[in-house]
Amino acid sequence: MTKNIYPQLIQQIESIDTTNIPEQRRETLAPLVAFIQTKVNNGEQIRLNFICTHNSRRSHLSQVWAQVMASYFKISNVYSYSGGTENTALFPVVAKTLVNTGFQIETLSEGNNPVYSIKYDTNSAPIIGFSKTFDNPFNPQSGFAAILICSSADEGCPFIAGAEKRIPITFEDPKAFDESPLQLEKYNERSIQIATELYFVFSQLKK
Repeated sequence: MTKNIYPQLIQQIESIDTTNIPEQRRETLAPLVAFIQTKVNNGEQIRLNFICTHNSRRSHLSQVWAQVMASYFKISNVYSYSGGTENTALFPVVAKTLVNTGFQIETLSEGNNPVYSIKYDTNSAPIIGFSKTFDNPFNPQSGFAAILICSSADEGCPFIAGAEKRIPITFEDPKAFDESPLQLEKYNERSIQIATELYFVFSQLKK
């Protein structure tokens, strides 16, 4: 239920303005809307695997916001994942950005590739955040949409085994601002862009 989403997150979601999404970008998002709508119509599970190169920044933001928007718009049977063409670690500023937005995050294990519990409401199971390859056993092996969110992964993965549909939706990498005075601002900016576009996607669905 929407009412269980944390209040700060609800406030953030309700401040989203999709009117500034350009028409060309809406066309880019349309295949994702169509994929989810078909699954909704058929009463099938909706598996979304957001794929980038390192599974450290944009792919996690996309995974998390897709799950939140599915809950907010009461679209059931949505299972959101993320992966990379290689694994590294979830970048700490991503976790900090999510906490600042209203998520509750706990570190489940530390080391070179920490594992995080990411909660967005009081009752739903947490999203488990860590860096992994897109074909890691933690992720679905078939019947999923492979959503390529960085150009290098899009170009480097012309074929993704098990993917029912391949959908390129690229975002600029906030990594360009690492260790700069604008780092937190730019990570938040990218997070809000991803949230806004996924809000648009889920708002288009007819239940």
